[in-house]
Amino acid sequence: MEPQQRSPLLEVKGNVELKRPLAKATSRLPLSGRRLKRGPDQMEEALEPEKKRTRGLGTRVTTTHPRAAALNSAPQTQSQTAVPKPPRKPAPRCSTAVAPVLKTQKPGPAPAQRPGTTAAPPMVGGKKPKRPAWDLKGQLCDLNAELKCCRERKQVLDQENQQLRDQLREAQQQASALGAERRTLEEELTRVRARAEQGQRELGNLSARVLELEERLGTQEGLVQELQKEQLRLQEERRGLAARLGEQERRLQTSEASLSDSQEEVASLRQKAAAREAVLAEREDRLHGLEMERRRLHNQLQELKGNIRVFCRVRPVLPGESTPSPGFLQFPSGPCGPSDPPTRLSLTRSDERRGTLSGAPAAPTRHDFSFDRVFPPGSGQDEVFEEISVLVQSALDGYPVCIFAYGQTGSGKTFTMEGGPGGDPQVEGLTPRALRHLFSVAQELSGQGWTYSFVASYVEIYNETVRDLLATGTRKGQGGECEIRRAGPGSEELTVTNARYVPVSCEREVEALLHLARQNRAVARTAQNERSSRSHSVFQLQISGEHAGRGLQCVAPLSLVDLAGSERLDPGLALGPGERERLRETQAINSSLSTLGLVIMALSNKEAHVPYRNSKLTYLLQNSLGGSAKMLMFVNISPLEENVSESLNSLRFASKVNQCVIGTAQANKK
Repeated sequence: MEPQQRSPLLEVKGNVELKRPLAKATSRLPLSGRRLKRGPDQMEEALEPEKKRTRGLGTRVTTTHPRAAALNSAPQTQSQTAVPKPPRKPAPRCSTAVAPVLKTQKPGPAPAQRPGTTAAPPMVGGKKPKRPAWDLKGQLCDLNAELKCCRERKQVLDQENQQLRDQLREAQQQASALGAERRTLEEELTRVRARAEQGQRELGNLSARVLELEERLGTQEGLVQELQKEQLRLQEERRGLAARLGEQERRLQTSEASLSDSQEEVASLRQKAAAREAVLAEREDRLHGLEMERRRLHNQLQELKGNIRVFCRVRPVLPGESTPSPGFLQFPSGPCGPSDPPTRLSLTRSDERRGTLSGAPAAPTRHDFSFDRVFPPGSGQDEVFEEISVLVQSALDGYPVCIFAYGQTGSGKTFTMEGGPGGDPQVEGLTPRALRHLFSVAQELSGQGWTYSFVASYVEIYNETVRDLLATGTRKGQGGECEIRRAGPGSEELTVTNARYVPVSCEREVEALLHLARQNRAVARTAQNERSSRSHSVFQLQISGEHAGRGLQCVAPLSLVDLAGSERLDPGLALGPGERERLRETQAINSSLSTLGLVIMALSNKEAHVPYRNSKLTYLLQNSLGGSAKMLMFVNISPLEENVSESLNSLRFASKVNQCVIGTAQANKK
C-alpha cells in the first residue's frame, strides 16, 4: 500500500463520522416509527468493533467507531435537544502499523482462513489473541476480512443514510406542510379570536340589551296593568255616566215639559212684576215723602223742646266720700206723677255762720231749678243716651248739633261724654254711643238710596291754644301750629289748620281715635280731683249725605264737647311750684266759659254782634251755636255738701242758658 492513499478503513470511519450528524438530526424529526427501518440495536450491532489480527505481531487491534457510541446514546437523547456536530478530524494515513478498531464491537464468527495463511491464534481469556509480528500474512488476512466487513457495513450504512435522507426530505416536506398548516391555523385562530372577541362584545351588548328589554318589559307590564285597571275604572265610569245620561235625558224631557209651563208662568210673573214695580215706585215716592215728613215733624218736635236744651245730671257718691244729709238734693216728681221723668231739682243749703237774734241757727235755704230733664244719681248711661238719641239723628237730617258737658271739676263731665275706664259697654259715654247710633241709622237709610260719609277730628283748647289730639310722631303736642281758619273765601265752614281729619266708616276706627285722644289730652292734679281735665276737648264729626236718585245732599257737623272745670280760683288751685301755671289755666277756662255764656245770651237776645271771636272755643263752635243749630248742654253737679257753692253756680248758669230761645233751626240742604 502506498503511503499517499487512504486506508479503506479510514474512509469507512470518515463516512461514519459524516453520517453521525444525520443520525442525530433524525432524532429531532417528527417521524413515525414505521419509517425507521433500523432501530438503535441494529445500528449498534452493525457498528460492533471487530477483532483483527495482525500478522507477525501477535497483538489484537480494536477500533471503536464514534458512530457506534452515537447510536448507543441515541435512545437516551431522542427526547432532548440535538448536540452540536463535532469537528471532522483528518483521516490517518495507512502507514500506521495497526489501524484502530471499534472497541465496542461484539465478537463475530472468524472469517475462513484463506489457503496459504496462518491460522489465527486461539482466544485467550475471552479476547482474540494477537498474531505474532512475523505473521504478516495473517495480519493481512485479518485486515482484508475487516475491510470486507467494513465495506459491507458501509453498504448498509449507505442504505440507511439514503433512507434517512429520504426520511429527512419527507420530514422537511411534512414540516413545511405543517408550518403552512400552522400558519393557516394561526391565521384561522386569529380570525376565530377576533370573531370570539367580537362575539363577546356582541354578547355583552346583547346582554345589556336583554337587561334593558327586560326592564322595559317590566315597566310595560306594570303600565299594562295600570292601563287595564284604568280601563276597568273607565268602563265602570262609562256605565255610570251612561246611567246618569239616561237619567239626565229623562230629567231633560221632564224639564222641557215643565219649561213651557214655566215660560207661561214667567210671562204672567213679568206682568205682575211690572205692576209691582209700579207699585214699588209709588211706595218709594210715598216712603220718601214720609221720610221728609218724619224729618219735618222730628224737627218740629225738637223745636218744641227748644233748640237750646239743658239736662242736669247728678253723679252718685263715690266710695270713700261722705254721704250727704237727707234732703240736701231732692228730685220732685213731674206733672204726671212718679212715672213722669223728673225735670226739677231742689238743693237745700244750710249756713252755720248765719243765725237769728235769739242765737238759734238760721233755717236752711232751698234752691229750686227746672230743666228739660234731670237725671238722679242712679241714672245709667243708656238712659241718658236714649234721651238724646233723637237729637243725634238730626245731624243725619242736615242739622248742626252741638252737645257739651258743663260743671265743676269732679262732677262727672268726662264720664258722661266719654265713659268710664276698662271698656265696659254699660259705662260707655255719649260720644261712642252717638257714633254707633249714627252708623246704624246711616246703614238703614242706605236702603232708601242715601249714602253717607264721615270725617272725624279731635282737638283741645288749652290756655286759648288749639292742639290736635290725633297728632302722632313729631307733631305730637305741637298745638301752637293749629289755627282756626275758614275753609275758603266766602265759605262759612271753619277748619283747623295742621289738624288731622280722619275718614271713618265703622265704630272700631272711632274707638282707636278716642283712645289716642285720651292719651294726648292735658290733665293735672287739682284740689278737687286727682286727675282733672285742664282743657276743652272738642270732637267734631263732619257728616255728608247724598241721595243720588233724587239729587239731594245734606251736610252738617256733630260737635261733642267736654268743657274744662268751671270752679272758681281758690278751691281749684293746686299747692306747690306749679301754682302760677294752675292759676293761668283757671283764668283761661273761666274766661272761655264766660264767653260761651255771653254768646248764648247774645243769640237769645238776637243781638247784631255775637262775640264768637272772644274765645277760641266759641269761634270753633260758631256754626254749631247759631240759629240753624240744635244745642244741648249737660250741667253736671256733685252730690257732696262741701261742693254746694260750685253746684249752685253751675245750676244758675244752666238756668240762664235754659231760658234762652234761639231762632228756628234750618237744615243745611242743597
